[in-house]
Amino acid sequence: MASKLTNKAAFFKQTPALGWLLTGLVIAGLEMAVGKPLARFLGIGKIPALFGFLIIFKKPSLQFPFIFNDLGIIAGVIVYDILIYLLPLVLVTWLTYRLTNRVAGVLYRKSALLSVLLHILLLYLVLRLWTDISTYRELVTRLTMIAVIVTLSLNVINGYMGEFSTSHPGFMAVGAYVSSVFTMALFTQSDYFGPARLPASLAPVFFPIALILGGAVAAFSALAVAIPSFRTRGDYLAIISLAYMFIVKSLFENLEVVGGPRGLGGQPDLASFPVIFVWMALGIWIINNFVRSTLGKALNAVRDDELAADAMTVNTRKTKMTAFLFGAFWAGLAGGLLAHVLRYINPGSFGLQKLAEVLAMVYFGGLNSVLGSIVGAVSINLLGEALRPLELYKWIVIPVILILVMIYRPTGLIAFREFDLVEIVKPKEIKEGDDATA
Repeated sequence: MASKLTNKAAFFKQTPALGWLLTGLVIAGLEMAVGKPLARFLGIGKIPALFGFLIIFKKPSLQFPFIFNDLGIIAGVIVYDILIYLLPLVLVTWLTYRLTNRVAGVLYRKSALLSVLLHILLLYLVLRLWTDISTYRELVTRLTMIAVIVTLSLNVINGYMGEFSTSHPGFMAVGAYVSSVFTMALFTQSDYFGPARLPASLAPVFFPIALILGGAVAAFSALAVAIPSFRTRGDYLAIISLAYMFIVKSLFENLEVVGGPRGLGGQPDLASFPVIFVWMALGIWIINNFVRSTLGKALNAVRDDELAADAMTVNTRKTKMTAFLFGAFWAGLAGGLLAHVLRYINPGSFGLQKLAEVLAMVYFGGLNSVLGSIVGAVSINLLGEALRPLELYKWIVIPVILILVMIYRPTGLIAFREFDLVEIVKPKEIKEGDDATA
């Protein structure tokens, strides 16, 4: 019986990336078309923001036995997820996996680059349609894409370089404040910087400059950690980088010109969904190319055996400093995006809690893996949002999950795996004799 079910479900393994994206488009379109009336019919009231988890965990009864107050609403959420997500997922992939394999094969043979670009465009359309249903979804998705950039940048240091850095919240703070000062001083009227110096219509043109400037200043400030740390071996980087994070936090708390402990608000609304998606795609592409380059291979050699790498003429100190500054740049850029999504920052946002979140995403997803960083950032962010109604209990559930992962998967969910977009967009092989209806 089990083997029959396995054979019937074999099409899941043979569905190419193009097929999954097509399924995502169908699901997003279906939810836009019938989501509201279906939710009202099932007694939910509105379309579930995150697959219904926020509704399920909204008012749990904490008395023994642990039950939820409104089982009818929970049943409605489950039925909604089955009708909107699960059934279309199964049906569309089953009906189209052969067709999408043929189309993916034609695209791949014609041009691998064209195929990759088409897949990226389809991913954007899926996310855009899904987030258009709810402003909350859009905000969570934008924050998750920023988290992907931060996680990748830290994985360069903690994973590929093999050191343990705790300075990333500091780099994010530097990038957030520098980019905020740049855009606010030029394009907004505020009590801190006076009248706008340029018309607001030019702000989207200058925004990339603000982000790059924030990243560059963060990378420059990283020299304060890299120069003393990489003259030594051992755990000194963890100690010095932690001190750097506290110094940066204290610095901004005492700088009244940028609001001090009250924070800085009023940034122009420039970090839209398309802008963040483009920066995330660029970040994944550039960081992936970096870790697969000659310098990235040298970085792995330094991580595995620094003495042996030095003996093989690898400039270990230069290699580590380059990687460290590279990671700091992307962390600063992500901080600039975060500041313009929230349109408010304060030094308290870049402390130990932010450090714990970023480290959790890196080690949950997997070290030395671009794909693992993406999975870790998406998983931890969505899990944190889904469990938000539990308030304090959320910080019991998430650590328990992390502990279990560290016990059974010490290197993370997807560790030491290369990320090759060309391989991802290839069609899957379909064995003769498999069931098909397409």
